[in-house]
Amino acid sequence: MTEGMPQKSSDALGAALLLAPALLVIAIAFLAPLARLAALSFSSPQGVLAAYRELLGDEVFWIVLRNTIGLAAIVTIITLTGGFALALALTRLGGGWRLALFAAVVLPLWVSVLVRTFSWMLLLERNGPINEAMVATGVIGQPVQLLFNFTGVTIAMVHVLLPYAVLPIYAALVKIDPALLKASEGLGASFATTFQRVLLPLSARGVATAAAFVFLLSLSFFVTPALLGGANNMTIPMLIDTFVNERLAWPLAGAASMLLLGLVLGCIAVIGRFVPLGGLAEAR
Repeated sequence: MTEGMPQKSSDALGAALLLAPALLVIAIAFLAPLARLAALSFSSPQGVLAAYRELLGDEVFWIVLRNTIGLAAIVTIITLTGGFALALALTRLGGGWRLALFAAVVLPLWVSVLVRTFSWMLLLERNGPINEAMVATGVIGQPVQLLFNFTGVTIAMVHVLLPYAVLPIYAALVKIDPALLKASEGLGASFATTFQRVLLPLSARGVATAAAFVFLLSLSFFVTPALLGGANNMTIPMLIDTFVNERLAWPLAGAASMLLLGLVLGCIAVIGRFVPLGGLAEAR
C-alpha cells in the first residue's frame, strides 16, 4: 500500500506539470480579463452596485433583454427545423451529392461572419436579388423592407448558425439503425408516424445539443444584429457596444456584460439538467 503512494504522487505531479501551461493560458487569456470586467462593473462612482441598480431599474434594459431572448428563441426554432431537414437529407444522399451538400453546410464556417453579413445586406436590400425575384414571380407587388428590421436579422443569423445545428443532428441521425426505419415503414407507419415515434426520439440528444449550441451563440451575437437590425431590435451585445463607444459608461458596460454572462451560465445550468454537458463536447 505504501509502495504505491510515491507512484501515485509522481503521476499526480506529472499530470499537474502537463496541465500547467494550459491552465496558465486560460488564467491569462480568460480568467484575468473576466475578473477585470467584473471589477469594472463595481467601479461606478455612485456606489459598488450602482451600475447594476441603474440597469435593472431601467425599463429599456428589460425591453432589450426580452428582444435578445426572443430573437435567440426564434432563430433557434427556425435553425433546428432547417438543420434537421438538411441533416436528414445528408443521411439519405450518397456519393457526390452528400459531399456537395456537406460542403455547402460546412464551407461557410471558413468565411468571416462580417463578410457573410455584408453579403446578406446586398441580397436583402430593396433592389436586391431576393426582392427582384419575389416581384418577378408575383409573390409580392413591390419590393418590401427586409433590411434593418427583425426579418433581416433572423434570416442572416439562421444562415450563420445553421452548421452548428446540422452537424450535431447529423451525428445523431447517422447512428440510427436503418433497419428500425424500414421496420416502421414495413408495419404500415406513415413517414409522419415514423418521424414522431422513431426518428425524433432516437435523435433527441443531437437535437437538444444543436438547440443548446444555437441558442447560446444567439444570445451573445453582435455583428449580424448590429449591421442588419434596427433601433427597435437592439440586443444586449449592442447595448454594451453603445455603453462603450457612445456613452463611455464603462461600469454600465461591465455590469451588462456580467448580466449577459449570468444569463448564459444560467441557460447552461438549465440545459445541463436535460442534456449531459459532455454531449456538447462530443458533438461534431
